[in-house]
Amino acid sequence: MPDVPVQFRWLLSPEQRNLPLPAYASALASGMDVAAATSGEAVVLQPGEIHLIPTGFAAAVPEGFELQVRPRSGLAVKHGITVINAPGTIDADYRGEIKIGLINLGQKPFTLRRGDRIAQLVLAPVCRACLHLVDSLDQTERGSGGFGHTGL
Repeated sequence: MPDVPVQFRWLLSPEQRNLPLPAYASALASGMDVAAATSGEAVVLQPGEIHLIPTGFAAAVPEGFELQVRPRSGLAVKHGITVINAPGTIDADYRGEIKIGLINLGQKPFTLRRGDRIAQLVLAPVCRACLHLVDSLDQTERGSGGFGHTGL
């Protein structure tokens, strides 16, 4: 896999930078784990509740790429904690703090503490569409069949 440089900047004071940098957990992982940069108090996500969790950093994504914000599978499967707009997109022209919108889809409150790994960031290439207005579209076997049209 090619390495793509991404500029990273802490937005925290030096004494608050006791969090790990986003990092790949294994040699072939596609996503970097991201830690919560909440203040000293724990955040309790009640069932159905949404919170915007700070990360304490900003990034300069290179032109032609995006950072996708994705759920961590363990949090999702074990606790029902997921990214509300998964996958979220951090555009190449955004320079503000990256925050993670989490929702508790589980049935129990979930406690989130500073430094907990809350999501993954995946650097992905982006193609831009060039739309062409036409009078009709080519026909396919599926046609206009919608969700579930092929059965279970």
